Amino acid sequence: MTKKIIAFGASNSSISINRIFAEYASKQLKQVNFELLDLNDFEMPIYSYDRENISGIPDLAHQFKALIEGSSGILISFAEHNGAYSTAFKNIYDWASRIESKVWGNRPMLLMATSPGGYGGKSVLAMAKERYERANEKEICTFSFPLFHENFSTDEGIKDENLRIELFDLLSQFESNILK
Repeated sequence: MTKKIIAFGASNSSISINRIFAEYASKQLKQVNFELLDLNDFEMPIYSYDRENISGIPDLAHQFKALIEGSSGILISFAEHNGAYSTAFKNIYDWASRIESKVWGNRPMLLMATSPGGYGGKSVLAMAKERYERANEKEICTFSFPLFHENFSTDEGIKDENLRIELFDLLSQFESNILK
C-alpha cells in the first residue's frame, strides 16, 4: 500500500514561498505520495470559546482533521510572522485542536521554514518543534532554509549544495520514518 503525506506551506499568501518550498520538498520523496493543501481552502472564523459554544466546530476544521487522519506523515513549511505562526495557520490549528488535542495524530513530521532573510524562520520552527514533540511520539525532523530567493530557483531547486544535501538527508529520514 502506498503511503501518502499531507504537505502545506503554513501561510495564506497567494505567493507563499513556504508553499513553494513544501511542494518542492514533497516532490523529492521517492516512495511516498503527497497531497499539497492550500490553507485558503480552510479559512474559518477566528477561534474563540464563545464562537465554539454558539456554532460548534466548523466543517472545514473536520475536513482538515480528516485529511491529517488519512495521511501517513505531515510536512509543513512555516511562514514566520513576527517570530511566530501565521494567523491563518494558527487559526486552523486552534480549531483542529478542539476536535483532538493531538492534531497531528502521532505521525512522523518534517517541519521546515524558509524566509527571504538569513534567519530562515528559525524562531517559528523552534516553537513548532517544541510544541509538537509534547504531543507526538514519532520523530520530528526540522530544516531551516535561509535566503529563499538567493538559495532557490524553480528550475534548479536548492542552489546551495550543503543545504541541498542537508534537506535530502532529512527527506530520506522522514520517508524512512513513514515507511516503518
